[in-house]
Amino acid sequence: MAEILTKDSAEREAEGWRGELTLHYGRQGEKTILTRAYHRAPLKVQRPFYPEGPGCCHTVLLHTAGGIVGGDRLSTTITLDPHSHALLTTAAATKIYRSNGPESLQEITIRLGAGACLEWLPQGAIAFQGAQYRQQMRVELEPEACFIGWEVTRFGRTARGEQFLTGQWRSHLTVYQGGKLLWGDRAGLRGCRETVDHPHSLGGQPILASFIAIGRLGSSDRLPTLRAIPSAGASGLTLTPGEGILGRYRGPTRAGAQAWLMALWNQLRSHSGDRPPLKMRIWA
Repeated sequence: MAEILTKDSAEREAEGWRGELTLHYGRQGEKTILTRAYHRAPLKVQRPFYPEGPGCCHTVLLHTAGGIVGGDRLSTTITLDPHSHALLTTAAATKIYRSNGPESLQEITIRLGAGACLEWLPQGAIAFQGAQYRQQMRVELEPEACFIGWEVTRFGRTARGEQFLTGQWRSHLTVYQGGKLLWGDRAGLRGCRETVDHPHSLGGQPILASFIAIGRLGSSDRLPTLRAIPSAGASGLTLTPGEGILGRYRGPTRAGAQAWLMALWNQLRSHSGDRPPLKMRIWA
């Protein structure tokens, strides 16, 4: 049966989605609440919940279109008022589809007030062969704020034997504190045989992951303990300015990357005292 395109779907195919999500969290007594939420398709959030008690507001992000295609422009802005605490994740891995040329762009801006903490823990992404994708994340920290985040990307649909032989993937993270650049991290991969095979690139492995914990964490003294955490792939940790930890992982499976990231995260939570280890049901 031939595919029927309405005017809206034809314009979406030609131009891509212009999705927008704005979330604002505040503190009311001992509880962190989502005080404002604005969304424009295909971005959306589920109702917040509190598996750890009122202090930490858990929120699940949704991409209702099923995946990102060339030409999409997605913008997410997250603001936490002083001393609020939120944990954000996604309902599933994000699919980044093959593009016929246009680049897709995802921009994420995070602003954390004094003493606030955001845990940004998406379930990862799958970059199809031929994807043209760029992500820009900017984190702004006020004094005593902290940010924990990770990123997991599978290059190619490996279950189908697909490799990332064409396309472009780029990611740029900047962290500011008091208006000054604290950390910048830029990465990019061009889809080709050299990228797939070279030991300084994917090295024959389809999964790349990164981890950052920065701000009010006192994490630098935990570096030897964190480095002792076993991983199913090649991994490493180093310090960043601002008492931060930066981690890299390369390996064969998403489950292996996720296990390593969760071990790092739970170790830092245990060290902080007020954030005990947690197993998220949505990640099962």
